Amino acid sequence: MNISLYGVSVWVLPVIIAITFHEAAHGFVAHRLGDDTAWKLGRVSFNPLKHIDPFGTLVLPAVLLFAHSPFLFGYAKPVPVNFRKLNHPKLDMVWVALAGPVTNIILAIAAALAFHALPLVPADAAKWTADNLKNAFLINIVLAIFNMMPIPPLDGGRVAVGLLPRPLAIPLARLEPYGMLILIGLLILLPVIGRQIGLNLDVISTILGTLTGYVINALLLITGNT
Repeated sequence: MNISLYGVSVWVLPVIIAITFHEAAHGFVAHRLGDDTAWKLGRVSFNPLKHIDPFGTLVLPAVLLFAHSPFLFGYAKPVPVNFRKLNHPKLDMVWVALAGPVTNIILAIAAALAFHALPLVPADAAKWTADNLKNAFLINIVLAIFNMMPIPPLDGGRVAVGLLPRPLAIPLARLEPYGMLILIGLLILLPVIGRQIGLNLDVISTILGTLTGYVINALLLITGNT
């Protein structure tokens, strides 16, 4: 697989910005709602080195890329949140969890709007700038949708735990230690098994890909890029 230096240069910056703002948003909202854990640890920061997880940010996306997965994903080092310190723990958990995906959607909209300023960019930098903006638009949408899957410790899982009645929320919350194993099974192992037996078991990637397409079209429409 030929991964060019140019290709890396137009992906790295959008990825770093997306995950850094996503995680910093969690910490910022948690701090505003009463939990200063992330703030004291310096995680409410735009320094990407504080948020990069060696496996989730680097190794996992690379494995998926070389495995020809139709849906690439990764994750950053989770921002520590002590939900007991929040003003209203169950409800505020929802706002803290939503902060990351909402921030990514805002960044995607900003990237789409920035397309309108491309005529102002010098000709020799126009293609590089356009490719960075396109990748930023896509990465932020994918990150938002992926994180809204209702599986703890993803943001969607924590939103579900915060909104569901206690008898349903507790069993879902107990899945959190196994969440990443579940995701790896659904997104990597099932498709591989499916290919071996001649079945399409890549249901999760298909659903996520479809949702991503809808959101892309909607944001292109509202930002005047159709």
